[in-house]
Amino acid sequence: MELDFAFLADAAVVDATGKLSVLGVFDRIRAPEFPARHGRIALVMRLAARSEDEGEHKVEIRLRGADGQDVLRLDGEVRVGPGPSTGEHTRIAQVLNLDGVVFPRPGAYRFEIRINDDLAAPVPLLLEGVEGRSAGRGGPLGSTGPEGVPIVFAPGGPAEA
Repeated sequence: MELDFAFLADAAVVDATGKLSVLGVFDRIRAPEFPARHGRIALVMRLAARSEDEGEHKVEIRLRGADGQDVLRLDGEVRVGPGPSTGEHTRIAQVLNLDGVVFPRPGAYRFEIRINDDLAAPVPLLLEGVEGRSAGRGGPLGSTGPEGVPIVFAPGGPAEA
């Protein structure tokens, strides 16, 4: 089994037919201060499996900071059923909605996706500080959430509307 693609978005869904719909792809987040809490990150992936890949596959996702420390870790399994006998790949779209992820400091982060312990793809994410910006919607950039941690938005999201 292999990874066709992976990226970050504001929102994504997979319908009953397997069709993937995505809104707001990004690779950078700006925040007025750190630590910063992001409202939602949709990690969008599509796996490709061959008929010989039938069975359980371990999938591990880590969000790591520039210091190599894990900010977030998710472990799971994907079950692949019998695929087409034509040699074609079976495509499996997946969306992981990650709500309220806290980023301790600005810098380069990356999502590491491992399939059966092999690194399939790193997905980069840059966190930047920004000063003196206004959301234009009645408040400062990224209001605060629980524990007073600022809520931030991806470029082009509510903070820049």
